[in-house]
Amino acid sequence: MNSKRFKLLSLFALVAIVLAGISDANAQIRAGVKGGLNVSNLYSDDIDDKNARYGFNAGLYGQVFSTETFAIQPELLYSTRGTRAEYGGIIDQTVKFNLNYLDLPVLAVFKLGDAAEIHLGPYVSYLLSSNIKYSGDVVNGTDEINRDNLKHFDFGVSGGFGLNFGPAQVGARYNLGLTEIADSDLARRTIGDAKNSCAQLYLAFNLNQAK
Repeated sequence: MNSKRFKLLSLFALVAIVLAGISDANAQIRAGVKGGLNVSNLYSDDIDDKNARYGFNAGLYGQVFSTETFAIQPELLYSTRGTRAEYGGIIDQTVKFNLNYLDLPVLAVFKLGDAAEIHLGPYVSYLLSSNIKYSGDVVNGTDEINRDNLKHFDFGVSGGFGLNFGPAQVGARYNLGLTEIADSDLARRTIGDAKNSCAQLYLAFNLNQAK
């Protein structure tokens, strides 16, 4: 692992430790684990045949500067992205473009009493790995994509809501990427000016619930 990547992952690990160790002195603060379903796609004028890739998200979250009506919520999540293309007719073939990221959203939380929250803010993601999977009548298998052909960082905005049920929260969120992910002529010939988009459904558990 090169020095730059090691330092970056060390920073993410430090954030994870901070999130996991948020003090329980204030019962208003929520901190815990979360995970759920990702429905992702690539949006671009150059890609016509797109279908959703189904994946998952999982990680940690916490709230800081929390009051009865507002908080800042950083998160650290493993999150899948990508798209799927299906070709039918004489030959049936499915091609899945798989991207796997480490996400760091920092969200403003607007609390609607104890029952619900609205989340809005930016995110930054670090590309961990990528591959293309083929299945069908012509080709079956997996090819690794050289990460040097793709931008290692993705930036975007997130928005959604959560419904609280005691220590649990059920929510939905949409992440809109603002970065063209191709970083070489080869990648641009394949995916053009594509950007990430991802809808999420999640279940979170507050581990800082007042006892």
